Amino acid sequence: MLQSWSRTAPELVDVAMGRTPADLVIRNGKWVNVYSGEIIPHTDIAVKAGRFAYVGADASHTIGEGTKVVDAGGRYLVPGLCDAHMHVESGLVTVTEFARAVIPHGTTTMFIDPHEIANVLGLPGVRLMHDEAAAMPTNVFVQMPSCVPAAPGLETTGASLDEHDVAEALTWPNIIGLGEMMNFPGVAANDAKMMAEIAATQRSGKNVGGHYAALDLGRPFLAYLAAGPADDHEGTRLEDGIARVRQGMRAMLRFGSAWYDVAPQIKAITEQGLDSRNFILCTDDRFALTLVTDGHIDHVVRYAIMHGVPPVTAIQMASLNTATHFGLERELGSITPGRRADLIITSDLVTLPMEMVMAHGTVLAEHGKLTHALPRYDYPGFARGTVKVGRHLVAEDFAISAPEGRNSVTARVIGIIENKTNTRALERTLAVEDGIVPADPAQDVAQLAVVERHRGTGRVVNGFVSGFGYTAPCAVAATVAHDSHHMIVVGTSREDMALAANRLQQVGGGFIVVSRGEELALVELPIAGMMSDEPAEIVAAKSQRVLAAMVQCGCTVHNAMIQHMFAALPTIPELRLTDLGLVDVRSYAFTELFV
Repeated sequence: MLQSWSRTAPELVDVAMGRTPADLVIRNGKWVNVYSGEIIPHTDIAVKAGRFAYVGADASHTIGEGTKVVDAGGRYLVPGLCDAHMHVESGLVTVTEFARAVIPHGTTTMFIDPHEIANVLGLPGVRLMHDEAAAMPTNVFVQMPSCVPAAPGLETTGASLDEHDVAEALTWPNIIGLGEMMNFPGVAANDAKMMAEIAATQRSGKNVGGHYAALDLGRPFLAYLAAGPADDHEGTRLEDGIARVRQGMRAMLRFGSAWYDVAPQIKAITEQGLDSRNFILCTDDRFALTLVTDGHIDHVVRYAIMHGVPPVTAIQMASLNTATHFGLERELGSITPGRRADLIITSDLVTLPMEMVMAHGTVLAEHGKLTHALPRYDYPGFARGTVKVGRHLVAEDFAISAPEGRNSVTARVIGIIENKTNTRALERTLAVEDGIVPADPAQDVAQLAVVERHRGTGRVVNGFVSGFGYTAPCAVAATVAHDSHHMIVVGTSREDMALAANRLQQVGGGFIVVSRGEELALVELPIAGMMSDEPAEIVAAKSQRVLAAMVQCGCTVHNAMIQHMFAALPTIPELRLTDLGLVDVRSYAFTELFV
């Protein structure tokens, strides 16, 4: 187990002076110095007790009989990369399997918000992920979920957390702060519970994570800032990044599996000349398939470079900037004495091939392959069997009745926006058949249903969605459905919708595609109905089959599984469907399905 700097300092001093041999010495590298912004050639690094002991021109005096020596061969020595804000559950795997997937991509530090499992299992679920995170050979810090439920009164959750739970969790050793404060209307209105959670975090001296998803940068935004959130990853426009930094926030620029928010905001640095030290890179939600095919935070760094950010600056934004923000600058984020020995060796700063990845002084991966075994973490029985619909569903449960005597209706329709978290509030004229309003693939209007799955009420709430492009008779269902994680079913066939929903009950949760009564693809997610304990590569392969089946049914949306998961999220405008009804997020109020 890694010891504190204060305990290992005498050993580090002796190594630096040459009195004691180092555990590991890396010779002849180009030091990417994120403090000075320089690349310094002919640099040696000595490591002792999992920390950097010496960084300089010649470490020969630190080499002893038992010292392992690695020749960098003139390659770059880069700090291990940090993901500043992310949800492991969006990867559909456990913390262990997520870490196993991303270590070869140079991720040595993650700041995770287990908000999703909190909505299903409450504080015990958060503790499970906290303890699993602490067992990793890398740095996995946990933010205590802040808004459970995320939108009180607008949805039903499987659990509820309050300021007392927050205060308790802040005493746990691996809690780094409060997770994203997404109830921004509540904060602006001085909601007592939200303010109490923020106050408890501030008293502990830890960060309050932000989540301001509205476009209004006037009084509500400024009032939200006055409450104390220290960062925000919900910016989507250039003016969002600028406004956050000007008001003392860190702007977290997000590039997930389906959220492409880096490009517009990075212009604040490349075109407007703002100080890059107040911008941080993160992924938020990165799918298992994306991890396997594109990578993790390394992909975000490459993307920032592609959009004009100098390589050393982009690396700062995923290392030192992140560490500084969370008060960990003296622990990680740089290759400097005393810090945790988290390091990448790469031959190119633009393409970033991960030729060696080290954390806490141990080499964990080489040439994109994990070389260090991670112990298995078993989730207990209470974390499984959480999909409780309460009854067998039938096609009639997904029938939407029209107002009496109508031949057509004008319906409010949720409009999916590709690669964005927000939606559009659309209106479409739909035909009525025998008193029922069906899906209309010709207008790209599918049915959308939310099935309550925490309390076994059997409640099904129906609506409409546009943007997926489904043309064939089909249904796509998932029990990963931010933020309350009920079951979301999208389809053009009511029979297929019932079949898909019942199958997910049977397997304990997951993601499924059904067409014409046939199961085309399935990812089983038995842990809290949202995670698999299989390796990320297996989950990615199953997810690839789900995406292929969605395309087979006519879907045209990039990373449509992620877009599907967010159709019920009542904290991001404009229109959403929850287990209680259709929500206009602009006013935080329910609205009628038919105009």
